[in-house]
Amino acid sequence: MKVFDLRCDGDHRFEGWFGSDADYTEQLAKHMIECPVCGSISIGKLPSAPRLNLSGATAPEDIAPAKSGKGTAGTAGAATPATAPSSTAGQGIAPEILQELERRYLEFAREVISKTENVGDRFAEEARKIHYEEAPARGIRGIATPEERQELMEEGIEVVSLAIPSALDGPLQ
Repeated sequence: MKVFDLRCDGDHRFEGWFGSDADYTEQLAKHMIECPVCGSISIGKLPSAPRLNLSGATAPEDIAPAKSGKGTAGTAGAATPATAPSSTAGQGIAPEILQELERRYLEFAREVISKTENVGDRFAEEARKIHYEEAPARGIRGIATPEERQELMEEGIEVVSLAIPSALDGPLQ
């Protein structure tokens, strides 16, 4: 089993589990890998440090900084996806905060999915039926064009646009 640290073109970072490097490459080529946050299929693999589980191995001792005539030099470690700088770091958002926001968003999206019925492209029609009491009141989600959303709002029907990655709105593998 291969576990890769992945990133989409929106700089969302996530893990992908694959049977082999070839499985990753094949799924990437077929656009089967999707960002769980935004649904992007433009995915890249991040560098990651290998982890070796050796029997009887112990954690390395901390190494004191070496002294030189030009100052001190400390030990350097490989950045992991959780601590690696991202394009948003320059915008004042720490990667840890961004990851927490993404986690909360996905949690919220999963809750919306669990408490609503997916009516697909019949959203506008079903929303009208519910509003005019031609169908039982219930939470629904689906797809509507910008024009359909505008028409619903003009009729006094509340509509909230929420991007839900398609990977969340289906069976888990």
